[in-house]
Amino acid sequence: MKGNNNIYVIQKHDATHVHYDMRLEMNGVLKSWAIPKTPPTEKGIKRLAVQTEDHPIEYANFEGIIPEGSYGAGSVEIWDKGTFEIEEREEDKLVIHIYGNKLEGRYCLIQLKGQEKNWLFFKC
Repeated sequence: MKGNNNIYVIQKHDATHVHYDMRLEMNGVLKSWAIPKTPPTEKGIKRLAVQTEDHPIEYANFEGIIPEGSYGAGSVEIWDKGTFEIEEREEDKLVIHIYGNKLEGRYCLIQLKGQEKNWLFFKC
């Protein structure tokens, strides 16, 4: 696998609504975004990505059931996994190269103006 061994994973999470949790290893944690629809595999498709709390690195391998009554209750399965490299990083922009099984290539995360947690995620 290419990349610089930074973990990239997307977990399909069937909680209140099915969504996809993208996690990128940065500074010793998994930076996380919830993507309400299937992540884009080709150019021209943009998805909302809502930044969520950081997760511990160990969470990258989690698959299973989060029990009822717990935050995020529901099933979690790994949808895609691999590594990534950061090509460009600014406060409101992240350009990465993903080396996954389903997602491969250059992807952008752009923060929406005036919206702290809302980003656009797309193949660029």
